[in-house]
Amino acid sequence: MIAGCSAGGAAEPVADSTPSTPSTPSTPATPVASSAPPVEAGRLRLALLPAPQGMRVVHGPETGAFGSLESTKKGLAAARQVSLARPECAGAAQLDAGEPALANAPAAVVAYASDRGSITQALVAMPSPVFPPPLPAQCADYAADVEGTRVTYGTRQLTMPKQGDESRAYLTTAVGGGQNAQVGSVVIRRGNVILSLLVVGRKVKSGGLFELAQVADRQLAKISR
Repeated sequence: MIAGCSAGGAAEPVADSTPSTPSTPSTPATPVASSAPPVEAGRLRLALLPAPQGMRVVHGPETGAFGSLESTKKGLAAARQVSLARPECAGAAQLDAGEPALANAPAAVVAYASDRGSITQALVAMPSPVFPPPLPAQCADYAADVEGTRVTYGTRQLTMPKQGDESRAYLTTAVGGGQNAQVGSVVIRRGNVILSLLVVGRKVKSGGLFELAQVADRQLAKISR
């Protein structure tokens, strides 16, 4: 409840999370039919992270136009249930599926989870190179009503080694309803492709988040050559 949602729709928040380096992929679910150009959607799917050790697939891999993906629709529906004290912070520094260029762009999404945490990844091929703007200062701390529960969010930018052509990382702590969770978020641009990672857990370590981002960027680089 208190973890919020990602560009591609986050897996449910769970316990302590320290992402492992991806190893052998688990058997993926049946892909959703793509409404985006098949070659581009298939190319993005090849760059998705395999399942990290000890984690299982909970969504996807799903490919298609970003705005048409079930994960995106669920994320937007969840966002509509949230009443923010600062509405301008909704989706700040994240991929905005409400923008036509983004909604129509080819994308691939997958989500993994374990008893310790969850990881959601989205890859979106834009018509031209773009990068989400940084989090506005007023969005570093704010409150929201999530399904009747008051939740406070505190976000700080992390000093992450540069990945791709541009990159940015944040750590958000959410507290409310007697629960607390952390959300580590990473956005990387390599060429025209935007990579979004969302790691949810009771405790998200920056070192593990950076390691996962590096692996994800290496995967993306393989299809960007």
